[in-house]
Amino acid sequence: MLLRQKGYLVNRKRLFRLYRGEKLTVRKRGGRKRAIGAGAPMLIPFAADDRWSLDFVSAQLTDGRRSRVLTVVDDCTRECLTLIADTSLSGLRVAREAEQIIEGRGKPKMIVSDNGSEFTGKAILQWTDRTKAASLYRARQTDPVRLHP
Repeated sequence: MLLRQKGYLVNRKRLFRLYRGEKLTVRKRGGRKRAIGAGAPMLIPFAADDRWSLDFVSAQLTDGRRSRVLTVVDDCTRECLTLIADTSLSGLRVAREAEQIIEGRGKPKMIVSDNGSEFTGKAILQWTDRTKAASLYRARQTDPVRLHP
């Protein structure tokens, strides 16, 4: 492409052959950031505050902006612990809201989330280290395991 812009006419196949002969390659882009966390199977909750699920629900407003709602649910009782609506919810805000729930109810044994960027960012990882909150587990579809024998 650059050679054509400079006025050179070069056969595409010949150029590729020369490029390969010199062992040149185009740099590959870095992949997306992967989640850090336990790869253990999902545990079945038997009591309140055994496992909480964090997730986002989003919708588009009439003016085109996206509205997001952070939902925190106790998986055993199916109680909605909080709904936080805003146009932008950062990982820092998610950590702050989780901190408030823990102050009121106590720590759960496990917090489950998907691999969204809000849950895999530095703010959440630092928050779990700082507060020694239940390990933030990245949900995967695996066979469930009992939490209590």
